Amino acid sequence: MVNLILGPEGSGKTKQLIASIDAALKNESGNMVCIEKGNTMRFDVDHRVRLIDSGEYSLSGYPFLKGFISGLHAGNFDIVHIFIDNLYKVSQVKGADEAGEFLAWCDAFSEKNGVSFTLTLTGEPEKLPASLTKYMK
Repeated sequence: MVNLILGPEGSGKTKQLIASIDAALKNESGNMVCIEKGNTMRFDVDHRVRLIDSGEYSLSGYPFLKGFISGLHAGNFDIVHIFIDNLYKVSQVKGADEAGEFLAWCDAFSEKNGVSFTLTLTGEPEKLPASLTKYMK
């Protein structure tokens, strides 16, 4: 399952993501990971969620991010949910087509491995392709 939180900059997407993390902690059992660029969520995310600063790993592009996520899962099969705050910043690629392909990969990964994804993305829903908006909450 892939859930996309989409909206313009400053619309409260990160707060919605934090609320989703809190809800997942109450309703899901297993390990959870949150990937962000920087450490702005350090004090907002529960200590039971593994918070990862993507800037420490030089992720540049979706192939690297796919490999990173695959490696996380290979190292810990108990991961049940992966959260990504600001997909464009984490991937260092700003493009709706590439993001749509990545979300399709996440959906396939989710089906195969039983891992849910919740991501935030900056953009106006009416200006983005269906390959992105179909994952909106």
